[in-house]
Amino acid sequence: MPRRGIIKKRKLKPDHFYNSTLISKFINAIMKKGKRSTAERIVYDSMELVKQKSKEDPLKIFEKAIDNVRPLIETKSRRVGGATYQVPIEVALHRSNSLAIRWILRYSREKSGKSMVEKLSAEIMDAANNRGGSIKKREDTHKMAEANRAFAHYKW
Repeated sequence: MPRRGIIKKRKLKPDHFYNSTLISKFINAIMKKGKRSTAERIVYDSMELVKQKSKEDPLKIFEKAIDNVRPLIETKSRRVGGATYQVPIEVALHRSNSLAIRWILRYSREKSGKSMVEKLSAEIMDAANNRGGSIKKREDTHKMAEANRAFAHYKW
């Protein structure tokens, strides 16, 4: 972090197929070692698989999945007088999007067997239907924040 001035947030270019910045961010998150073409192939193939399974627009299903996984509140550690409290705070939109993308990728990678395309499409479908590992993670995060609501006055 710089001592003075604010870092300007760079605008992300939308992807060329769906013209969506959310898909572009998802491709960047899935990419490893700069292999963008591999990441794009995985995402686009999984979107095609979602389209075949659901017979609906895959972009709408993807956006619904991200909306369902997106956390509204989370806890942050705050040290007060020698004790550490988990203080619930509201999550900013860009952070909640990042967390949702991260969680979907994490739980799709953890699924056993099959190719990454099939695992990713299954996790996206599960998230869109309010089930799966990423939804459970969001609910656990909300439960943790709810349980520590008594420490909300330590918000800074």
